[in-house]
Amino acid sequence: MKLLRVSAAVINSTPLDWDGNRRHLSGAIGAARAVGASILCLPELCITGYGCEDAFHAPGLQQTALTVLHELLPETKGMVVSFGLPVLYSGGLFNTACLVADGKILGFVGKQNLAGEGIHYEPRWFKRWPEGVQGELHAGDAKYPIGDLIFDCGGIRIGFEICEDAWVAGRPGSNLARQGVDIILNPSASHFAFGKHEVRKRFVTEGSRAFNVGYVYANLLGNESGRAIYDGDAMIASAGKLLVTGPRFSYADFLITSAVLDIDTIRMSRARTGSYEPLITGSQKSTVFAGFDFPDLGPAREEPPPAPWESSPTVKEEEFTRAESLALFDYLRKSRSRGFVVSLSGGADSAAVSILSARMMDFGIGEIGREAFLAKLSYIPGLADAKNNRALTNKLLATVYQSTRNSGSVTLNAAKAVAESIGAQFLEFDVDSLVQGYIATVSKGIGRQLDWKTDDIALQNIQARVRSPSVWLLANLTGSLLLATSNRSEAAVGYATMDGDTSGGLAPIAGIDKAFIRRWLRWMEKTGPAGIGPLPALSAVNEQAPTAELRPPSAKQTDEDDLMPYELLDAIERASIRDKLSPKEILQFCELQFPQYTRQQLVVWIERFFRLWCRNQWKRERYAPSFHLDDENLDPKTWCRFPILSGGYERELAEMRKFAGMGP
Repeated sequence: MKLLRVSAAVINSTPLDWDGNRRHLSGAIGAARAVGASILCLPELCITGYGCEDAFHAPGLQQTALTVLHELLPETKGMVVSFGLPVLYSGGLFNTACLVADGKILGFVGKQNLAGEGIHYEPRWFKRWPEGVQGELHAGDAKYPIGDLIFDCGGIRIGFEICEDAWVAGRPGSNLARQGVDIILNPSASHFAFGKHEVRKRFVTEGSRAFNVGYVYANLLGNESGRAIYDGDAMIASAGKLLVTGPRFSYADFLITSAVLDIDTIRMSRARTGSYEPLITGSQKSTVFAGFDFPDLGPAREEPPPAPWESSPTVKEEEFTRAESLALFDYLRKSRSRGFVVSLSGGADSAAVSILSARMMDFGIGEIGREAFLAKLSYIPGLADAKNNRALTNKLLATVYQSTRNSGSVTLNAAKAVAESIGAQFLEFDVDSLVQGYIATVSKGIGRQLDWKTDDIALQNIQARVRSPSVWLLANLTGSLLLATSNRSEAAVGYATMDGDTSGGLAPIAGIDKAFIRRWLRWMEKTGPAGIGPLPALSAVNEQAPTAELRPPSAKQTDEDDLMPYELLDAIERASIRDKLSPKEILQFCELQFPQYTRQQLVVWIERFFRLWCRNQWKRERYAPSFHLDDENLDPKTWCRFPILSGGYERELAEMRKFAGMGP
């Protein structure tokens, strides 16, 4: 019986943070050694950071990456470790995994399938390595094998699928299996999205079954470079059985997940498979041989079971809370900001942003402890004086309610209740005199008094814009990060005031729809995340109909009166933007899904959506950076590109009206 302990390491890396990334990699290697692991898989491009973008083309980056690799070699004595780094070879830049054994570089494997969809843009920087090709890399005075390689370390055969390689139909693992590979390592940089954890579990488990191998999957962790969130998935499977999964959304710098593989059982499973046809040739040019003595196993180590919330009916709510809070924490510390400022209106969106900001204290301190948590924020003075999580929240999160004559006691009391329930600072600014001053100035300049009957939108917008300078000033005074509170549904139709409620350096919920935000807030009020519990004070927010509160109270303004029901808006957005359906097709879809509305109502709302969508692309181009959460993202810089100027779907809308019997 040949037993090996293998480990997958998840790393919280930062692009171009050479020393920080090296410390985390060194710590992960030491932690794997401490549990007796012989083989360690580190994430994709872990030395440079995955999100270097066009900096990958800087000539010095590849050389520095190789320098850091050599600095880490002595720490791999007695172990087999894979590192991820870019390599310049034959005029092309390649995304590679370097396998090191006992302190020596064995070779570099090039990624065969590049991620070029959605938020990934690898073909801009890298070339794909062709299947079945090997070469020789000259680095200084040394020469190393590079290409489509297999490594035979002391009789254990190791191959690679690098992230996207495992997501395609023609996976490299199939060819690796025919060459008798025992273990496949998958170093990955796979961004978080709702439900993606389950997809990864399937291809890791199925890969191990179909290829009859041990399969080790290691992902990145945290908010690496701004927009993408990495949940830190780590998985190890063997011959169709998932042996272990690691914890997700950790606040640690790195985590190790380990399991024991029975190599003899893996090999016999392959031998018993009738469909298995080994690739037997006289040439072994694709195999790198290295002597290595795998040590005897130490005592077994129990891995913790998956968190109970992973299988709960509200896993999306749990994932959203944990992903956003971790992303906010990493953004805070990596940007060296000294806290957050939120313009807290008493409505759903600003309440959500405030709660997510506060929850990072509960999750982080609950996991890694107060001392380690504060050490990550040691550049912020005075935090050690906070006696508990609420006091720490008070130092790091300031909320501001900014009232005008159109504001009411309901929203004020709701804002106060939310701030009090999470321990945030609460300030109240009366900005009505500023609003009236602008109105008076412009009225005098144009020679007439501005009026709600003729100047409705302009009068609404000036109130939202006047709130921006004060809250920016507060953020600047404390060196804090101003968080914008716009959501995706508003972004789709431009229901936001540019330089007003869109103001901020980061828009945490701009990637999520309003209907989910409202559902999540009700869940937070009644249930809340596992281990933390509910926030009953949210009833003051949840009992309200969403409103911008920019018209006089007598107008009884609500968002859905201005736009359409949010559930319908989100359905139209998904059908038109994600699924690329025409207005006519969307009408047919909505008549089936929303029978409570008449055809005439649906035509009006669908037309409104398309006109507002086309008219407001310029706003989406100017939104602050947001977090990626799913395939319905509207961020034009990373996911959903659309022309700023367009024909506005006039022909398509006319076709819909004709189909509905409402026009020629």
